[in-house]
Amino acid sequence: MALSFDKALGIHAEALQVRSRRLEVLASNLANADTPNYKARDIDFRAALGDVQQGQGLAIRRTHAAHISTGAAGHGMEPQYRVPSQPSLDGNTVDPQLEQAAFSQNAVQYQASLDFLNARFRGLRNALGGGNNQ
Repeated sequence: MALSFDKALGIHAEALQVRSRRLEVLASNLANADTPNYKARDIDFRAALGDVQQGQGLAIRRTHAAHISTGAAGHGMEPQYRVPSQPSLDGNTVDPQLEQAAFSQNAVQYQASLDFLNARFRGLRNALGGGNNQ
C-alpha cells in the first residue's frame, strides 16, 4: 500500500504556502509605509484556499489557450489592492497599525499550521513504527 503525503497532510501544506505568501505581502506593505503612491495589497486567504479545495491548486488559472502555463504552485494567490479607510495625501494606502495587526495574526496562524503539520508527521512516524512517542 503506497503512502500518499498529499492525502495524509490534507490541505494544511497548501495553507502553509498561502500563509507564507501573505506574510511576504504584508511585510512589503510595512516596508513601504512611507513610500508615496504605494498601494497596500493583501491576499484573500479563504479565496486562495477555496481554489485548492476545488482542485484548482495554487497555480495560475488559464482562461485562454494562448496563455502561458507556469505549472508552478503559488501563483494563484495574486494580491489584491486593499481599500483604504483613510488614504494619505501622498497617495499611500498603507495603514501601519492595520498592517502590523494583520502581520501578527497571520504569523500566529502560520506557526499554528507548522505545529499542526509537525503533529501530523509525528503521527505518521509513530504509525510506521519509527517514532519514540516524543
